[in-house]
Amino acid sequence: MSDDTIFALASGSARAAIAVMRLSGPSAGPSVDALCGGTLPVPRHATLRRLRNQAGAVLDHALVLWFPGPASYTGEDCAELHLHGGRAVIDGVAEALAQAGLRPAEPGEFTRRAFLNNRMDLVEAEAVHDLIAAETEAQRRQALRQMEGALGALYHDWSDRLRGILAYQEALIDFPDEDLPPEVEAQLLATLRGVRAEIGAHLDDAGRGERLREGLFFAIAGAPNVGKSTLINALAERDVAIVSEIPGTTRDTLETRVVLGGVPVTLVDTAGLRETTDAVEAEGVRRARVRAQDADLVLTVIEAGSSPLEVMPPHHLLIANKADLGLAGPSGALRISAKTGLGMDQLRVRLSEAARTMTESSGPPPLTRARHRSALLAAAAHLEAAEKADLPELRGEDLRLAMRALGRITGHVGVEDLLDTIFSRFCIGK
Repeated sequence: MSDDTIFALASGSARAAIAVMRLSGPSAGPSVDALCGGTLPVPRHATLRRLRNQAGAVLDHALVLWFPGPASYTGEDCAELHLHGGRAVIDGVAEALAQAGLRPAEPGEFTRRAFLNNRMDLVEAEAVHDLIAAETEAQRRQALRQMEGALGALYHDWSDRLRGILAYQEALIDFPDEDLPPEVEAQLLATLRGVRAEIGAHLDDAGRGERLREGLFFAIAGAPNVGKSTLINALAERDVAIVSEIPGTTRDTLETRVVLGGVPVTLVDTAGLRETTDAVEAEGVRRARVRAQDADLVLTVIEAGSSPLEVMPPHHLLIANKADLGLAGPSGALRISAKTGLGMDQLRVRLSEAARTMTESSGPPPLTRARHRSALLAAAAHLEAAEKADLPELRGEDLRLAMRALGRITGHVGVEDLLDTIFSRFCIGK
């Protein structure tokens, strides 16, 4: 770790009654002592102090908290200054800290130091970012479970079990004349297969964790003038798309973010699906088909009384709009009127249920990132090779590679090239 002591505003830059300035590093204690002009506060007790700069001018009356390392967020000496939230106060304290030799923190540097000081593993550190970015209750719950170490504990358990197998393989390499008893060999293979099966089940989750973290995409598709734009406006409860009786009004995809069943969902309004000689509208139709193909769910809209599309997209919900005209919809269609609100509550319930089904998971926390999935796929492949290996040297090497792949997830091996990418996405004060 660097010998630098860093500081940053941890409470955001918006004007507020209270602003929290966070410090971490070897000079945190002397810096707070200099600002307060006295002894450090009792650890973990909020103490009201008058803060002064080097010239003796009073900067603020603030609550000061002192967290000596290693029992702190970063594992280093830390302090928090709970200031009044005026810009002049914040700037004055920041200037005083800079004059004392402290430097402003980089994005994510506090959490990066916590990782490097073994206060958390890389999976938990990523969960801190997810918790800050959480928009919904479901995202918050998922991030908290991951931050509390449930996912990291699962990966550590797999590594520990593989390490036990590897110990026997190393013994066979060092003492080639000693054969393992058949029952021991069978138990080792059973453990290996068990870990590989658990990894396979963990991977076979339909991307629920990633979907919840990033949000779902629901596309609204159908022929021109069936009420797609009216529907997205009704679901968003605001004017997102222009509504007109002229066919082909919507020529490009329009998006809006809503929350359904505690899951963030991007609704996508698309151009009406029809054959056209208009080059601009044809491009809109092409984009509509692409978005429908990539969507997690397609809301296929038809007019009540008409027949469904000849080719229905997978993962679709058939909606018969304009039901206020008294016409019946085809079998299996949900009858609504986006204009009058008829059936809209039932539609919202159906969409919320679909969003929850796509993202809910039981058991261990689900995968939340593509890099986790990639590493687990590599680990599973090495375990499969280890199971088929005839020589202890080959099996041992594949076991080591599998453990290395698991270690990349939690940050125990080979992650130096990942750290800048991961922590640069954090906010400054975290």
